[in-house]
Amino acid sequence: MKIKICGLMTPQEAQYVNENHVDFAGMVLFFPKSKRNITLEQAGLVLDSLSSTVKSVAVVVSPTLEQIKDIQKTGFDYIQIHGRLPDRIADVITIPVLKAFNVSDLGQYETYHNDPVIAGYVFDAQEAGSGKTFDWSLIDQIPRDEKLLILAGGLCPENVAEAVKRVHPDGVDVSSGVENDNGIGKNLDKIRAFAEACRNVSGAEQK
Repeated sequence: MKIKICGLMTPQEAQYVNENHVDFAGMVLFFPKSKRNITLEQAGLVLDSLSSTVKSVAVVVSPTLEQIKDIQKTGFDYIQIHGRLPDRIADVITIPVLKAFNVSDLGQYETYHNDPVIAGYVFDAQEAGSGKTFDWSLIDQIPRDEKLLILAGGLCPENVAEAVKRVHPDGVDVSSGVENDNGIGKNLDKIRAFAEACRNVSGAEQK
């Protein structure tokens, strides 16, 4: 079970991720509407603090080709794209793409299903980053393939085990569910609890 902690903003939060041996660390870029949005310079500091075993993910909305180039120069391992992919992305992309969907655009799945630049999918709630869950049965309509299927949307230490049992994703993605109670910054104890819940249910299913 892959674990992705999204919305990192500081080197300290990178240390929280390292301590809990998660698989992916996401950072929001070029999206000022998000309270988790950071600059490429800030992202560089977070990247410098991440363990080499943690894959970094730039999280963007309908990026331009220039933004994609800047993300790659900064040193990210993956890019997670909400909204549309720019035309001619195949001409510039050098890192794997995770295509994000929400419950209102699942119909677009087939458009990207056979796209060679897509390494996986992130299925989120209607409003990405809202901390709200959605009807997980909608994922039953999605044909599984060799690409990563990551479940997001309102996950937290208390419900992630149920989500894993219900959806059987390749990975889970959390942001607001591991933030401090005031909604500002990541919480080490919550990250630990989330990771433990994922690993406990994953281990139980393999027995």
